[in-house]
Amino acid sequence: MSRRAWALFIALSVLWGVPYLMIRVAVADFNPVVVAFGRTALGGLLLLPVALYRRELGAVLRRWRHLLLYTACEIIGPWWLLSYAETKLDSSTSGLLVAMVPLVAAVILVVAGHDRFGLRRSAGLVIGFGGVAVLVGADLDLHDGWAVAATMGTVIGYAFGAYMMGHLLQDLPPIGVITGSLLLSAIVYAPFAIWLAPSAFPAAAVWSVAGLAVFSTALGFLCMFALVAEAGPSRATVVTYINPAVAIVLGVLVLSEPMTIGLAIGFPLVILGAWLATSRSKPSAQPIASTVA
Repeated sequence: MSRRAWALFIALSVLWGVPYLMIRVAVADFNPVVVAFGRTALGGLLLLPVALYRRELGAVLRRWRHLLLYTACEIIGPWWLLSYAETKLDSSTSGLLVAMVPLVAAVILVVAGHDRFGLRRSAGLVIGFGGVAVLVGADLDLHDGWAVAATMGTVIGYAFGAYMMGHLLQDLPPIGVITGSLLLSAIVYAPFAIWLAPSAFPAAAVWSVAGLAVFSTALGFLCMFALVAEAGPSRATVVTYINPAVAIVLGVLVLSEPMTIGLAIGFPLVILGAWLATSRSKPSAQPIASTVA
């Protein structure tokens, strides 16, 4: 890859690895729906001038049914569910569980008839899901059940979102799609965010939501699209294997989360499984928009 591609790759690995930490900090003081609203509203408003300048919204809005379905799967459900999950789970644990997205996406492609199970893919699925089983069995207890279920809902939503981006919206401009999805999500979240608005606004929580919107959402998506244009979608998907590592390192170093046996064993298994399940002999055009937390 070129120097510019490497710079974009490193930047995106950090931008899409740090959200787990910022969500964990934000939900300590704000309701999860408030966090999701702040992130989508500000992120969408920041991307809106870019989408308008490129005249990308018109074509997207004409396909509003597909946009609505994509938005529900990719943002409205997952971003609230993940924020809820992090009220109970460590950010590092959440980051590792979300690393299952490529595994679920591989299953969806096979079920939809766009790919098939081979020895390599089957082995990857067994190894990857085995890593999750190790994490859940070693680190989590029954009190975390709803949080784990919420994270699994996030994973499934992201995987379906990636499928829809690649098979329903592939002919639409990506920045227009993301901008429309963010603003639509903010509209859906708004009444709940107003109802559950906090009485106080601690600086750490406010800055975390702002960081989610500005860096992980607006700047993150711009970097992702630039990386795809510079290096191609196949190489760009490698970022999905780096994000969980960033999430784990930041959780341990910044939030003093424990580096558990489940994380130490489960992380390499999930990443190896995801690589085996999604690797193929020819370059993939599968989008990576669904890997953002």
